[in-house]
Amino acid sequence: MPPRIPITPCLRASKGTCDLSAAFAISNRPAAPLPAKQFTLPLRPFSATAAPQKKHQSHDPYIVAQKERKKAANLSRRADLEAARVASLGDPVRGNSTPFVESFATASPLQWEEGKKIPQDKRHLNYALDPESVEAQLEESRKIAVPLDELKVTKGLMGRSSLLGISYSSAFEDAPSKEEIDAQRIKDHERATEAIKRITALENSSSKDRMRVNIARCVSTFGRHNTDKIFPPRAPSLPNGKSAHPIRPETNIAETAKRIGADTGSSEVQIAILTAKIKTLADFLQTRGKGDKHNKRNLRLLVHRRQKLLQYLRQKERGGPRWQHCIETLGLTEGTWKGEISL
Repeated sequence: MPPRIPITPCLRASKGTCDLSAAFAISNRPAAPLPAKQFTLPLRPFSATAAPQKKHQSHDPYIVAQKERKKAANLSRRADLEAARVASLGDPVRGNSTPFVESFATASPLQWEEGKKIPQDKRHLNYALDPESVEAQLEESRKIAVPLDELKVTKGLMGRSSLLGISYSSAFEDAPSKEEIDAQRIKDHERATEAIKRITALENSSSKDRMRVNIARCVSTFGRHNTDKIFPPRAPSLPNGKSAHPIRPETNIAETAKRIGADTGSSEVQIAILTAKIKTLADFLQTRGKGDKHNKRNLRLLVHRRQKLLQYLRQKERGGPRWQHCIETLGLTEGTWKGEISL
């Protein structure tokens, strides 16, 4: 006969029918000997768990006012610290204002201070014209130009004499003198020169033409075909802390002989071009495109692309003269490459 194991009584409330049948069955069974030690579970009533008490709220107006003052002082201090942090990092889109960045609006050349290590800016014209070639063509046209009055008199005399075969001496008497012809020639040349200047002036050009000129200025100012003649080469890395830096030359002019054409792909050139595009797009969104979601996304992409290039250039140049020249000329702050930029 298998041994009988005592069942642990259940703590939950049982149904009436089941309890009566179980009690009747147990009462008819023969009594079994109990074990030496009965197996029972520890009983823990629900009232033994201490209920969490709410923090006593003081209704004293002095204590409430003191808490409000502490909270206001804390929030004010946090706001001051956040404003100081943002001011130290700078604007991640525009940075600081510099003369080179401000000249993007007109694409006009800048005259740098004497002795400053920076390539000189050249003058540009609309329609991708060269100023020297335009001046040469105007000088050539001045030499071969014929005054309109003289041309009309000559054509009129030739026409009359060929048709009638008669020479009119009165026409020669009414012809202007040599001084008048020269004065008229100078006047016509000045009028034509002024017309050419107005046509080729960048002030009368479109934003697309100004952007083309700004890109050419960025290539000329930051391209290594010009900056290698001014700045030294990059500092080499140190394999260990015992050796010192080798003496570097003052310029890297030896690298310019290996280049063919202008440098348009270096990091500083791309950063300058992106800065020009970012300024144009930010000015548009600030004035007319406040609801333009597509250009807002384009601005965010340009800012993040410039951030990656700045981080790469800073790591590659190790904070050298090229890096300093780039951030000082473009007015870029730490907020343009440090941390996360959210617009």
